[in-house]
Amino acid sequence: MAESLATRLGSRLRQQILTGVLAPGTVVVEPRLAADFAVSKTPVREALQQLASEGLLTVLPKKGYLVRTMGLNDVQETLDLRMLLEPHAARSAAGFLTDALVADLRQDLDAQREAAESAPLAAMSAARSFHRRLASGSRNGRLAAALDKCLDETARAHHVLPGLQDYMGAPEEQAEHELIYAAVAAGDPVAAESAMRAHLRSIHAAMASQFNAPGNLWG
Repeated sequence: MAESLATRLGSRLRQQILTGVLAPGTVVVEPRLAADFAVSKTPVREALQQLASEGLLTVLPKKGYLVRTMGLNDVQETLDLRMLLEPHAARSAAGFLTDALVADLRQDLDAQREAAESAPLAAMSAARSFHRRLASGSRNGRLAAALDKCLDETARAHHVLPGLQDYMGAPEEQAEHELIYAAVAAGDPVAAESAMRAHLRSIHAAMASQFNAPGNLWG
């Protein structure tokens, strides 16, 4: 079945929010978006309501919608949830190992390495794909769906907090991915879980440095 116009508009607007094209704090209104997209206000309204339900927009009564800001609490909540879910996902992926998963993870890491120096956002995309494949490899659909939202929020942080973009190309970040990959490819659930925890601590440290604040899950 073909996607509805509202769904397509929602996808475009979601991408603009996640990549910072629509920056945190931006106010968007139905008439202007309808004019920009050359459509009626009805599908625009449906798309905006969907994005509000996802937590990407806040409704401003009689004014429009506000692109949610991204502060310390947003980053902290997202990373706390990742720390609770993602080590288990890596452990499960190692336990349900397939040749296809190993090949796909290797492809993502190679793409990240190649893009690291010249294209940090492309490196970020490859890194996000790596984490998404691991989540999918856990064979837990609810866990993967929850992590998908977390990874989107992490990606938005990388776009709107430019200081984080250098981290995506850092040798340490790539080395930690390699350790996770090696553990998963070896079918070692315990090592995969441990490597993911260590990697998330590094992500947390990089993001916390943007706000100069600690967290209590991260000792």
